[in-house]
Amino acid sequence: MTHGAFQHNPIRPEWLAARTEAPLDPALPVVDSHHHLYQRPGLKYLFDDMLADLRCGHDVRGTVYVQARTMYRADVSPAMSPVGETEFANGVAAMSASGLYGDVRMCAAIVGFADLLLGDDVRPVLERHITAGGGPASEGGRFRGIRQSLAWDGDAALFNAAAYSTTEDMMDSAPFRAGFAHLGELGLSFDAWLLFPQIPRLTSLARAFPETPIVLNHCGGVLGIERFAGRQQEVLAEWKASLHDLAKCPNVMVKLSGLGMRLSGFRFEDRDRAPSSADLADAWRPWFETCIEAFGADRCMYGSNFPVDKGSYSFGVGLNGVKRIASSASAEEKADLFWRSATRFYRLRLDMTSSWRVALASADDCREARDVGPQHI
Repeated sequence: MTHGAFQHNPIRPEWLAARTEAPLDPALPVVDSHHHLYQRPGLKYLFDDMLADLRCGHDVRGTVYVQARTMYRADVSPAMSPVGETEFANGVAAMSASGLYGDVRMCAAIVGFADLLLGDDVRPVLERHITAGGGPASEGGRFRGIRQSLAWDGDAALFNAAAYSTTEDMMDSAPFRAGFAHLGELGLSFDAWLLFPQIPRLTSLARAFPETPIVLNHCGGVLGIERFAGRQQEVLAEWKASLHDLAKCPNVMVKLSGLGMRLSGFRFEDRDRAPSSADLADAWRPWFETCIEAFGADRCMYGSNFPVDKGSYSFGVGLNGVKRIASSASAEEKADLFWRSATRFYRLRLDMTSSWRVALASADDCREARDVGPQHI
């Protein structure tokens, strides 16, 4: 990552620890629909790190792993090398499913990477991902779909050009659409990461492939830095119009996630003390409420975007922030937002029927939870 806008905010444990909160609505089951694991030079966030963050008193039942350019295989062709990431994530899922590490089922679904610009040649890569994830979903496999970054802007500081080769018209290109067509044929979904000015192009793609499930990542790429700094109301109006048009596509859902990234411009990381959940709710409310208004709760899903967002707040505080925004929602709407939408979209095999965790978190200690019931898988 060479551009300053794309450097992850550093994770500062002491700064995060200065802000602790008891979990709100701790009996509400939660599925984290978007997180990463990786090990790169100077960056490490693996199973134990995520597990420690999840143990903050919230009733997190399962998680969805999303591609992060890690653990690619070195002994195969470049096109096939991303299958190594699925092998890695499936191994983590197997560790979690053993029950030796608690009740949460980490990486219960896996979203990997394949270059859809390969056109028809992407088919064997997708089939290898499915095999690496344990086979088809109908047979208990965990591989669910592809995320290929679509993020592009005329200002290279706004997207990670060093890691992802994207172009302005990539979504419209014949090779990309030829590759995209194989997702629906194989029963796979697409996670769309882009910047908000690109939402109309995603709408066109969604209309061209109405049978392929698509989930818009991170509220649609909200921007508040570079030329968008200080223009929040203007950005909100343009983003809102595009979002409502996209929501007319019934095959599209949206993740309430990612607003802790530097790109969004909230600058939580610049505060002397980590933000509270009330601070987060105040900043996020216009964006999350618009998503819920446009798509409905049954097409919105919570995601942590950890560890990327961990530079701005701790897991438990961030989840409290989303719960504050949803505090006036009905029990059915909360179920949709926090677990049911993700469970349906990713076809998760989790027991969400009963509460089996007693939270021990308090304002002074949000690090432990005690399991009191049977394993749910």
